[in-house]
Amino acid sequence: MTALPSRRAVAALGAVSAGLLLLSACTKPTPMATLTVGTDSVSTQTDCYKDGKEVGLAELKKCLDPKLTSIKSIKVDPDETVRFGVDPTIAEKGWAILMNGQPLTDSSTKTYRTIPGSVFFNAQYGATGNSTLVSVREGETKVTGLWSFKLEKSS
Repeated sequence: MTALPSRRAVAALGAVSAGLLLLSACTKPTPMATLTVGTDSVSTQTDCYKDGKEVGLAELKKCLDPKLTSIKSIKVDPDETVRFGVDPTIAEKGWAILMNGQPLTDSSTKTYRTIPGSVFFNAQYGATGNSTLVSVREGETKVTGLWSFKLEKSS
């Protein structure tokens, strides 16, 4: 009868070990960036993230190409406020908002920022047409992450 409890212990230990092995094979998810307009939100992780190391220029260009990556989109009424939220790990390193690849804001260490929706469709800020590519750039002196969204004019 003493063999039965030890078999259970070995089986339990085997199950725990298998679970830990599976977890160690998973990749750590990247931090999230979220864009909110009114009651609608989109969040994304990114392939352009090096966990504190610089992302190369060629990789950044690839991450900004809608043909090569799936960039989430959201409808924006120019009269609405666009809210940007980032994980604290992004904020710690400093982050800025880019519009069509050009800096729109200075770097910040806050986790939340707001910008009037009209800015994203204003030619004065480099907008053309009824859609704009907006990115969250992690890093103050070197780019260590990039999260992108497509803003589409709703009216």
